Order: sequence, then C-alpha cells, then structure tokens
Amino acid sequence: MGLTRIPGLLFGGDYNPEQWPEEVWQEDVRLMAEAGVNLVTVAVFSWSRLEPAPGVYDFGWLDRVLDLLHAHGIAVDLATATATPPPWLVRTHPEVQPVDAGGTRLEFGSRQGYCPSSPVFRAATVRLARAMAERYRAHPALAMWHISNEYADHTAECYCAESARDFRRWLQARHRSLDGLNAAWGTSCWGQHYTDWTQVEPPRKAPGPVNPAQLLDWRRFSSDALLACFEAERAVLKEVTPDVPVTTNFMSVLRDLDYWSWAAAEDVVTDDAYPDPADPRAEVKAALSYDLMRSLKRQPWLLLESAPSAVSWRAVNVPKDPGVMRLHSLQALAHGSDGVMFFQWRQARYGPEKFHSAMLPHGGTGTRQWRETLALGADVRRLAEVAGTTTAAEVALLLDWDSWWGLEAPESMPSDRLRLHDLLLSWYAPLHSRGVAVDLAPPGRDLSGYRLVIAPNLYLCTAGHAAALAAFPGQLLVGPFSGVVDAADQVHDGGAPGPLRELLGVRVEEWRPLPDGVTQEVLTTTGALLTARTWTEWLDTCGDTEVLARYRGGPLHGRPAVTRRGAATYLSCLPEDPSPLLDDLLAAAGVTGVTGPGLPADVEACRRGPYLFLLNHGTDPATVPLPAGTGFTDLLTGRPLPGGPVTVGPRDAVVLKPRPTTP
Repeated sequence: MGLTRIPGLLFGGDYNPEQWPEEVWQEDVRLMAEAGVNLVTVAVFSWSRLEPAPGVYDFGWLDRVLDLLHAHGIAVDLATATATPPPWLVRTHPEVQPVDAGGTRLEFGSRQGYCPSSPVFRAATVRLARAMAERYRAHPALAMWHISNEYADHTAECYCAESARDFRRWLQARHRSLDGLNAAWGTSCWGQHYTDWTQVEPPRKAPGPVNPAQLLDWRRFSSDALLACFEAERAVLKEVTPDVPVTTNFMSVLRDLDYWSWAAAEDVVTDDAYPDPADPRAEVKAALSYDLMRSLKRQPWLLLESAPSAVSWRAVNVPKDPGVMRLHSLQALAHGSDGVMFFQWRQARYGPEKFHSAMLPHGGTGTRQWRETLALGADVRRLAEVAGTTTAAEVALLLDWDSWWGLEAPESMPSDRLRLHDLLLSWYAPLHSRGVAVDLAPPGRDLSGYRLVIAPNLYLCTAGHAAALAAFPGQLLVGPFSGVVDAADQVHDGGAPGPLRELLGVRVEEWRPLPDGVTQEVLTTTGALLTARTWTEWLDTCGDTEVLARYRGGPLHGRPAVTRRGAATYLSCLPEDPSPLLDDLLAAAGVTGVTGPGLPADVEACRRGPYLFLLNHGTDPATVPLPAGTGFTDLLTGRPLPGGPVTVGPRDAVVLKPRPTTP
C-alpha cells in the first residue's frame, strides 16, 4: 500500500484544467487512464478562480474535475490553492505583498507574491483551506492535501514593517529580554546596543556588512515564518479531514528552509526535483537530494514534481535525451520514492511555463514524449511491489541548517568559498560511486545505528552536538572549519574545534584559506598524495592524537593535516579527491557497497528492501560483477537472471528481485 492508500506506486503529475476548455478534460482523463496515471495534483494556482471575490466561492468547475477524475480511477492530490494570492486581495490589501531587502514592495504579476508574516494573508489562506476541506472532505477522489507550493522558491523572506513586528516577537520568545538579545548578538561590536525592542529591524540593505548573528536569527525566523503559514492551514485540514495526509512540496537540498523542522510538521515528505540534463553530475546531485528526502522522516517519500524533458527557467533549457526521463524516474524510486510525478500533465499554451515539457506535449500523442510517458507508466506498474519498502544505510552525512546559514554569512568569513552543498557533495559523490547507501541526519540525532558518520562541516556546533558525536560508537570524520561558533554565532572559548576538542584531540591555531587556483599537497602516512584546494588549517595535536597525513610544501610543510583520536578523524583541508581517506574509513567501519567492489563508473546501485536497482547513466553497456549464487528476476522485463555478473544497457536499468532458492 502506498503513501496515500493507493495500491502500488504513484504515477501522474500536476493537472491544470482551468487552463483548458472543458471539452479538453474528457480527452485528458481518457489519455491519463491509457498512460496508467493514478494520481494528479490539482488547483495549485487556482485561488482567484475558486474565490473570485472575498468570501465568494466558485467550486463548480473543480467539482466537475474531481468527479471526472474519480470516474476514471484517478485520485487527487488536492492543493489548497494558496500559493499565489488573488488580485482582489493584493489590491484591497497591498500590504500583503512582500518587500525586498532594499525596501521595494514587489508588484503583483508572478507567483508567491505574499508576506509570510501578514495576518491578512494568513487569515485569508486559512479561510480558503477551511472552505476547501469542508467542500471536499468526503469526496472519493481526495487522496492527499497539498498546502501552497514550493515554499521559499520566490519568497524566502520579507522585510516589510509587518515582518519586522513578527521578527521582534520571534526574538522576544527566543532571547526573553533585550539583555539576552544584546548578549547573543554581540551588539557591543560596532555600537549596535539596543535599548528598546522597537529599535530592532530586519537585516535590510545597510552601508556595510550586517551583524552575522542578526543574519543567522533572521534565517531561522524566515524559515519559521513560512512554516507558521503551513501549520495554520494544516491545523484546519486536520480538524476537518483528520485521516487525509498533508504535504507541501520541498525543493531538494534548499538552503532557505530547515527541512528537519518542516518534515516533522507534515505527514508525507514530497519533493520537486529537476536535474539538469546538461550537468554531467546531475544524477549525483539528484541522488543526494533524494536521500535527504528519504532521511527527513526515515520513511518512503514521493517525487511530486519532475520534468519529463526540458524546463523553462534555465538560461539554456536542454531537453532530456531518449531514455533519460525513464532513468531519472527509476532513480527516484531506487532512493525511496513511492511514485513518480511530473510537472505537468498537458503542456501549457501560454504563460511563463509554456515551454516547460509535459507528459502530454504540444505535439500530442504522435510524439516521442508521449511514447515515453506510456512506457514509463507501464514500468511503474511493473514495480508496484516496491512501494513501502525502505533502505538500510550504514553511513550518515550530517546536515544542520543553522550551521549552513552561519557558514555562508556574507562579508564576514575567512573565505566565501566554503559552500555547504559543495562540501556535502565532495563526500556524497565518492560514496555514491561505490554503491554505499547514505542517510542524512541532523547532528543531535542518535547515530548509533550507523557504522560511519561524516560531518563535512559543523561550523556551528553546540555542546549537545558534541555530546551526540562523542556517544557515537562507530567511525567518525569531521571536516574543516568545524566547532567554530556556538548557537549565537560566537566563537567558542579557546577557538576551534570548540566542544569537539576533547573528542578530536586537536586545536586549530590559524585558518589558512587558499586563493583561487592555489593548491596544497597533503601526504598521508600510507604514501597517498592528496591535492587540497580552497582551505587549509594550522593544526596542533594534543595527547594521544595520531597524525594520518601532513602538509607538504609551503608554510604548513610538515604540519598535521589529517588526525585521528580513537575512532574520530579530523580533516583540516579540502582534498580534490578524498577517496584514499574514505576507503580507509569504510574499511575500518566494515562498510561495503551494495554490490561489493568493482561497480562500473556510470552505474548507480541502490538496494531498497530486497530489491536491487542497477541504473546505467552512461552511453555504453556496463557489467556489474554480482556474486554467484541466488538468481534474480528483473521486475522491469520479467526475465530470470542467474547469479553472477549482470549487464545493463546504456541509459537502461534493471530492478532485481531475488528468486527463492529451491530446498
């Protein structure tokens, strides 16, 4: 049973019937049924059609859409339609429109044009959500609620007067008093001491660098302000339809929202993912985001939006080559999605997304795109039994949004070249290429279920984070510029790595960021020569700390670069290729890839429950050296395969189910 009580895997996409005359709807549902569509997302941007005037509702057209879909066996992920306020609301209450950091109020005419803190906007969304819930609470097509759309895509923050008032309320709850705020923000620096709460404003455009502690709290507040919008609608939906799951669509590895706290507030994690066909690392970046989605609630999730081919919002919108739509979709299933959904069903004729691809393109059913839609729908049905299965990972990457926000504060860091997403990828990519299953986790979580934990960066590290890492019994690696500041973005006494000093057995005397184009050699005790870029540190060891690698050449020559104390390793630089270090860590932790050694370079291997997905992202056939023994059945073709090596065609996949052995 799937995430929404629909048997098997989910298949479909965003459906915008309001963009088409009603006679087209009949053709749409007929073709949906032909393609095997069992779920569509409806009404995402329909507020002005559903409520054309304040408190005046027109549900007739949506009634007919839902009835028609249900009659053809298609369920609905029903949006609350609050992603974009209607013209009447913004003209009657212009204060609901967002204001940017420079003080400009943004005009109506796009989407997400709202201030998250506006009480007028929030009240209007709650009224519409209640009207939707009461109208469709018993409709048999309703499978899931979809609140708003892609929070923080266009409006991640608002700097208006109402946001300032909300920010002050948030700060008072967090810091309790002005003395607490002044202490946390270090306002004695640059003469910023506050004597009244009304003096505190959002970090708008200023003559010079803004207080980084203020920026960190602003990032926290902005995530929480949008979450409050979601929770206000969720409360109404749960009151009226308590048994219907509620979601909002995430945007992969997004810096602006703390998805750990957001995921805790929703029933189902859903994601919008748009790998760039022109990016040679697209599948690695997508896999990282999918593993994050699976990790947020440690359960199956749903790919709610993806592109059948080209998107419409990049500088150059490259289409997907034949077979890539299928391969990207199977990749999401391999990493824990219980379905494959697209934006959009029928390609639009007008608007900003008229050139965005669709399951049913402008050219209709005589196109390659439609043939691939039909073929993928058949594949999804063949894989129905995969629904609900989970992935067991022995390796975790730590991701903390507070640390991310603090690390990337502008104009106040030793280097602005440290980008957390890049640091995550630097470790995730070699794990991915080895077929090692990876979870992501916040630093304070119980990590005892893993054998290896890697913290690419923990710039912000609290005593609680350090205690959780010290309690972890397996192999631990902590990356550079970690343990630098506390929760208030203030440098720990004694410097880095702060509360991690006893665990790691090191002290950072000096950060030595490298200019662009400059490299630093690092020689390990096993003879491996690494090349570091971007970052190095002057490191001192203490006690029984072992040196695993030293800098070679330059002012750091001979000084420690990589150290180990017990099972905790500290890396003070950023190697271009960390493979020698990673392989040692994996061996020490007793972790191997799901297929063992020898995974071909372009092949991705994922195990989900008993099912082994082998995805060949290359343009040549590849042979995966599986061990001899129990045979398999390829669920995609139904063909039996003996134990031993399996060949996967170019841009093709196999999904292997073990065959029971004969007693």
